[in-house]
Amino acid sequence: MLLTIDVGNTHTVLGLFDGEDIVEHWRISTDARRTADELAVLLQGLMGTHPLLGDELGDGIDGIAICATVPSVLHELREVTRRYYGDVPAVLVEPGVKTGVPILFDNPKEVGADRIINAVAANELYGGPAIVVDFGTATTFDAVSARGEYVGGVIAPGIEISVEALGVKAAQLRKIEVARPRSVIGKNTVEAMQAGIVYGFAGQVDGVVSRMARELADDPDDVTVIATGGLAPMVLGESTAIDEHEPWLTLIGLRLVYERNVTRM
Repeated sequence: MLLTIDVGNTHTVLGLFDGEDIVEHWRISTDARRTADELAVLLQGLMGTHPLLGDELGDGIDGIAICATVPSVLHELREVTRRYYGDVPAVLVEPGVKTGVPILFDNPKEVGADRIINAVAANELYGGPAIVVDFGTATTFDAVSARGEYVGGVIAPGIEISVEALGVKAAQLRKIEVARPRSVIGKNTVEAMQAGIVYGFAGQVDGVVSRMARELADDPDDVTVIATGGLAPMVLGESTAIDEHEPWLTLIGLRLVYERNVTRM
């Protein structure tokens, strides 16, 4: 069994693979204050009762792949792999790890590991040219060329950041549940804010993707647009640009990168 861990700024998503199939997944909050020992206890609680795994931490796990946008958490997870999974091959995505995706960026080290991992999975599953829209703490748009190269992308404020900003900066507004309203024209303040978030972000996605596709390919219709991230379902039904929805894109990319590196160990 392969354990994959995607550490984002807000949430950490874990997936358990049996071969190419993801058989279990968990989502927890990302807390940069957690120590390696605390993370190990958390993993034990999540995986200890799974029927495909044993009772002890590490039972049934024969590989680990990790990417993280929070350096302090990556440091602690490195310690987890050393102390609690010492005999298990582990791939931590960082400079030097083979991904199979050339990075055409001014400074490749500036690109978040999760964005490269998404490009790996998008190219493997759908081929290029492609655009990955990841709805996380930030909404990121990443371009993959027809030759499978990471070309670059766009970073915009995420849905939850925007909701929080409205509640903090506008005196008469408050934080709301992110949900689809009854109509575009809101009949109360909450619905008006929900409409602005849902339809505003859908319009943003369509506009940004349209411009990126024109730069990425001679025929923009050749570009496959893949949505991922925890908040993607909020926009899927309203965006006309999205072709595919793959909620586990990053975890799949981690599995692919693990497979490309473990044979080199």
